[in-house]
Amino acid sequence: MTENMPRKAFITGITGQDGSYLAQLLLSKGYEVHGLIRRASTFNTSRIDHLFADPHESGVRLFLHYGDLTDGSRLVTLLQSVRPDEVYNLAAQSHVRVSFDEPEFTGDTTGLGSTRLLEAVRLAGLHCRYYQASSSEMFGASPPPQNESTSFYPRSPYGVAKVYSYWMTKNYREAYGVYAVNGILFNHESPRRGETFVTRKITRAVARIAAGTQSELFMGNLDSVRDWGYAPEYVEAMWLMLQHDEPHDYVVATGASYTVRDFLQFSFSHVGLNWEDYVRFDERYLRPTEVDALVGDSSFAQTTLGWKPTILTPELAGIMVENDVKALAQDGTDWIDQVVSHGE
Repeated sequence: MTENMPRKAFITGITGQDGSYLAQLLLSKGYEVHGLIRRASTFNTSRIDHLFADPHESGVRLFLHYGDLTDGSRLVTLLQSVRPDEVYNLAAQSHVRVSFDEPEFTGDTTGLGSTRLLEAVRLAGLHCRYYQASSSEMFGASPPPQNESTSFYPRSPYGVAKVYSYWMTKNYREAYGVYAVNGILFNHESPRRGETFVTRKITRAVARIAAGTQSELFMGNLDSVRDWGYAPEYVEAMWLMLQHDEPHDYVVATGASYTVRDFLQFSFSHVGLNWEDYVRFDERYLRPTEVDALVGDSSFAQTTLGWKPTILTPELAGIMVENDVKALAQDGTDWIDQVVSHGE
C-alpha cells in the first residue's frame, strides 16, 4: 500500500458488539472499512452510528453494504468490488440458547456462512488475510483450562456450527494457501453486548432495580463457570492475529474463572444491593445440554502476539453496570449519581 492508499478491511457482523469495536479500532489505524449489513425495515446500526459519516462528504472511510452470509454470489461480487486486504468474519447467529430453538438456521449462518465467505475470497482471487471468529463454546464439555490443543466437545448447535467453521478455515489455509486464522475467543463483554446475553441481562436488570423500575430478575443456571474478558481488548487480538508473519489459531482469554453467581454479586454490589434479594430461578433459561466450565489458556497468543488482557470480570461488571445506570438516567433526577458513586 502506498501512503495515499489506506489498507482496506471487510467486516461481516459489523453492527454487533465485536464488529463495532473492530471497526472503531481499524478506523483509528487509518484503514478504509467496509461492513456487511442485513437489509431490514428498521435501522440496526446503533452500535456504529457514531462512526458513520455522510458518504457524500470527503474523507469518508466507513462504507456499509447490504448482503448476508446466506447469499454466496453477493459475497463474491462485494469482495471483487472492495478487494480488501483483510477480511473479518464476525457474523453469526451467536446466541447459544437460541441455537437450540433454531439449529438449522444456526448451522446455515454460523456454519455454512463461513464456507460461503471463504469460497468468495477464493473465487474473487483475493490475496487477503482472513479472520474467522471461533468460540470457546467449541470446547464444551472438555475440562478447563482449554488451549489450542484441547479437544472439541461442543454442547450446542452453536458450538457444533463453530467447530465446522473452524475446520473449514483450516482447510482453506492448507488446501488453497489462504492466510486464514481462527480466533478462539472466550466470553467477552462490554456495554455494547446484546441485551439477551446473560451478562448484559444482569447489568440492565441491576440498573432498573436500582432505579425502582424492576423488582425481580429471573435466571437459569448460576453455577456455570466462565472466563469473561473485555471486548475492546479482544478485537485488538483479532487485528494482531492478521499482522503476524504466519497464520496460526489462537485462544484469547483472561485465564480467570468466575461463576454466573459471581457476576451477579459483582453487579449488584456495585449499586449497594444484595443479589439474593432480587434473583429468582426460572427453568426456561436452562439449556438442554449445559457447558459447566470454560476457562482459557491464552499463553500462546500472549507470547506470539504480545497481547495481554488487563480488565477482569469484577471490573468488567462495574463498567457495564455504570453504563446501564447512565442509560436509564432522566433529566432532573439525582439517583444516578448516588448509584454510580456507591461502587467507586
